[in-house]
Amino acid sequence: MDIKEKNIVTIGGGSGQFILLSGLRDLENIRATAIVSMVDSGGSTGRLRDELGILPPGDIIKCLLALSPYQAADRCIMLKRFKGDPRLAGHSAGNMLLTMLSRYTGDFPASVAALAEILEVDGTILPVTIDRATLVAELSDGKRIFGEQAIDLPRGKSREQIKDIFLVPHHHGTISVHPPVLDAIEKADYIFIGPGDLYTSIIPNLIVPGVRQALQNTSAKIYFTINIMTKFGETHNFSGKDFAIKIEDCLELKIDGFIGNITKPTKKILDSYAKQNSDFVSIDMSDPFWNHRNLHLADMLDTTAKTAHHDPKKLAQCIVKIMFEYR
Repeated sequence: MDIKEKNIVTIGGGSGQFILLSGLRDLENIRATAIVSMVDSGGSTGRLRDELGILPPGDIIKCLLALSPYQAADRCIMLKRFKGDPRLAGHSAGNMLLTMLSRYTGDFPASVAALAEILEVDGTILPVTIDRATLVAELSDGKRIFGEQAIDLPRGKSREQIKDIFLVPHHHGTISVHPPVLDAIEKADYIFIGPGDLYTSIIPNLIVPGVRQALQNTSAKIYFTINIMTKFGETHNFSGKDFAIKIEDCLELKIDGFIGNITKPTKKILDSYAKQNSDFVSIDMSDPFWNHRNLHLADMLDTTAKTAHHDPKKLAQCIVKIMFEYR
């Protein structure tokens, strides 16, 4: 690999981006920048967002922890939840610390940078926007669902497919991209989108005005990591091809390549996912769709985990191979 440092940008949110960044953290000669979705509305994050009107801190905290050299120790502290004081009960220490910094500075990105300094994070974490907004999903039957949490956790045993997804601003007529995001995309050598929940972690970044155009104009190589499992209410019955089509349609761009997993989780894990109407994402290499697309298909599964997710080291190894191709 070239000795020259490479700028890698990741786009996503939630546990998927945490896994990817955890793998990138140990690579040499790279500079990581994480662009993070700002529509999380569940749990402690949702309460702080509703009660104090701040931007959601949860996914930002995950990214900071992923790039911290003291990840294990920092997670024990930052993810610790309060139990005693009823006003604090359920909130995590990290969320409260970022909230305090945000209130004190009056500037959310500055508070993220300050916490990154505390944790000695090697990289940059950027909210995709600093405008507060609600994520709205329009279903195939015309119904609309408001809020990331409601979209993420469907009620009942059936729900129509998501037809479209958009952002509704809280206090302004429009939503603007955080300017450093555009600069990061422009200067990137490689951009990795996903893995993560397609409609609640990934696409909310791409539909912020300005992001799609920046991705269309960048000289960076763009790759999308296909999820290992489907998600009921979002990507039910999706194949790898469906993920690829959706992301390219959203970007209005044929991207440079895809990362896919071939290893099935154990029957025990698959059975537990089946109870949630979630299935293994298959990728049919005999489909002509893949003939003219660059697909890195390999064992990406974390076989030590009790859930089906990507292995950070395997993802990182794949990224090294991709960078070697373009050396």
